[in-house]
Amino acid sequence: MLSRRETLATALSVAAMSLFPGMSQAQARRLVFATFTGSWEEAHRDVLVPHFRKANGNADMALDPMLSVDQIAKVTAARSNPPIDVMLHDPGPALVAIAQDLVEPFPVAGSKNYADLMPDAQDPLGPAIFFQAVGITYNPEKVKTPPKSWSDLWKPEFKGRVGITNLNSTLGTGFMVEIAKLRGGGESNIDPAFAAMKELQPNLAAVAANPGALATLYQQGQIDIGPGNFNAIQLLRARGVPVEFVKPDTGAIAFKTSIHIVKNSPNAKLAAALIESAMSPEVQTILMKSPYLIVPTNKKVKMEGEISKALAKDPDDLQKSFVFQDWKKINEQRSAWIERFNREIKV
Repeated sequence: MLSRRETLATALSVAAMSLFPGMSQAQARRLVFATFTGSWEEAHRDVLVPHFRKANGNADMALDPMLSVDQIAKVTAARSNPPIDVMLHDPGPALVAIAQDLVEPFPVAGSKNYADLMPDAQDPLGPAIFFQAVGITYNPEKVKTPPKSWSDLWKPEFKGRVGITNLNSTLGTGFMVEIAKLRGGGESNIDPAFAAMKELQPNLAAVAANPGALATLYQQGQIDIGPGNFNAIQLLRARGVPVEFVKPDTGAIAFKTSIHIVKNSPNAKLAAALIESAMSPEVQTILMKSPYLIVPTNKKVKMEGEISKALAKDPDDLQKSFVFQDWKKINEQRSAWIERFNREIKV
């Protein structure tokens, strides 16, 4: 049953289409981009949206910040008439969205910027518009000798001072996979990482629900060292929080963050135009700088500032120093890992 308000809205839409025959379904509602919450929403609102509107006749659009799991749920519940036109995903959820046939290919042939993306960022079903880098985060006022390796987190001097996230986050899962690799496991064998976590228990001060909550713990002085997203740490530094980022000796973990046209979107052309803006060197150059410090994927963007100091001097250096994990293998067992982690790892 439709409410009185919904009935009126439908009637007005039908009347508008009859008065203006050229008005299509694509014009019936604004473009909706489901970005991430927090700093990502801020970056896209301040930089990407203005660039897109300027390039597309001030097209009407809205940001709808939400987690990847919520994006997928909303689109799945309304496949024939999705309420979202563009989704943003980390590698795990991106593979789920593609496997469930929720996205359609980006029109690569007509793209101005797609060919300029780094090879690891090129995927017609969802080009990567930035990388997230994970390394070791620490408080330099408390940790006098900068850490060099993931194994440093197990040192006795960090008893009760280490913070990590659970495996619901890409950060937490990626960290566990790297620890498994250091101890003879990997994407297909996480057991060595669980054994390592039990050894880490005396040092654990907190297991945060997500990277944002982990960052807050540094701000509150409750933890001094642990895995962390480069971008989140730089934002903390900008706010005066004593925290530094170090690339581990095995390399920084890299996550592709990809952008996708939702299947059956009534705004597919505008969705592609938004992705075009997101891939552009103009947008990525601004987002690379403070306060956003987002790692670019366009090879035309010159690495500068904190990114060139902490991560890489150029795209080739970035490709060499990043550790890309096999999320197809990870997804096969991730649900079971999450359940096991929540059951076994407690503070």
